[in-house]
Amino acid sequence: MPHRRTVDEHAGRVAALVGPPLARQEAETVPLAGALGRVTIEPISTVGPLPPFRNAQMDGYAARASEIRRTPVVLPVDGVQPAAASPARVLPAGHLLKVMTGAPVPDGADCVVPVEQTVEEDGGVRVLRAVEPGAFVREAGSDALPGTVVVPAYTRLAPRHLAAAAAAGVAVVPVRRRPRVAVIATGAEVVPPGAPLALGQVHDVNGVVLGALAEEAGAETVSVDLTPDEPAAFERALARAVEIADLVLTAGGVSKGDFEVVRQVLEPLGADVTEIAMQPGGPQGTASVRGVPVVCLPGNPVSAQVSFTVFLRPLLRGAVGLPPVHAVPLPLAAAVHSPRGKRQWLRGVVRDGVVYPVGGPGSHLVVAMAGADVLIDVPAEADFVAAGSTVSVLPL
Repeated sequence: MPHRRTVDEHAGRVAALVGPPLARQEAETVPLAGALGRVTIEPISTVGPLPPFRNAQMDGYAARASEIRRTPVVLPVDGVQPAAASPARVLPAGHLLKVMTGAPVPDGADCVVPVEQTVEEDGGVRVLRAVEPGAFVREAGSDALPGTVVVPAYTRLAPRHLAAAAAAGVAVVPVRRRPRVAVIATGAEVVPPGAPLALGQVHDVNGVVLGALAEEAGAETVSVDLTPDEPAAFERALARAVEIADLVLTAGGVSKGDFEVVRQVLEPLGADVTEIAMQPGGPQGTASVRGVPVVCLPGNPVSAQVSFTVFLRPLLRGAVGLPPVHAVPLPLAAAVHSPRGKRQWLRGVVRDGVVYPVGGPGSHLVVAMAGADVLIDVPAEADFVAAGSTVSVLPL
């Protein structure tokens, strides 16, 4: 039997093809409002303190704690301070200043009496209960001092990070440019989701899921094309893709049937199309078209998802500065069988520190894949793994 390339061997070939172009991704600066999901290339730090000034934690009255120690006590009110730009104020001795939440606390005051602990009356405000110095006052710098890193470098920006950056006054963020990925799903039987199905037709899964997987890994999906099993149609889609993308993914058309359009078009251009010793995901290919790497994935939808996760997710995440997703060892809940000589990636779900297989090994079981949160890595040399055995589990 001819040697089938191992998973690790093929991963090395994909990395050699895809890695160098992705490593050349330049930085770009984007507006903070458009930075969600992007990866910072330098830390975001405060220039001044946060909060930038002493302010009221709630609506009430700024006061000197020493002057309201014995309650009830009535003091005159020296006006109202809204939460707005205003000149600095000093609280006269024996007075209160009405302050709104977020308003500057005047010099001389060391506490805020909540409005609920007061009663307005002629001549002033009656304070019903004393508060301690510092009560309900947010001190300048109590959240962060000047020069504090609020978002570290190589952070994928979530809404909470954008909030911290905005508070620090940051308007634009230097980030890694996202690799541009184009997807071409092939097959005469494939129609867009929502289209009516004739006998022999299926809805496109690969275009949708590969585009989404690329986005999740930090890339930008710039196009998704569906092409029939016609070389001319595939060639047109490929020509469009290499014009706009840093990486092209194809799905289907690399097996040994009569209508393997990807193989027919790319092999004359020097593509390497072969069988990998893995299940699912046996037929795979790589090519370079006009200097753009093309990675050819199998057409069965679970095979395409597994192949992307194993071969491409690490490269795309690395290109944008995201940390790798590491496999973890976990005990297996139920025994599994596997074809010897093929590294199998079973779908599984983790509960209470134990991994349970989900569905069967079939590469068409999209619904079972949706119920999984990990891949169970069964070595090629194993044909049976007993329940309770420790297996390597790769999070999805």
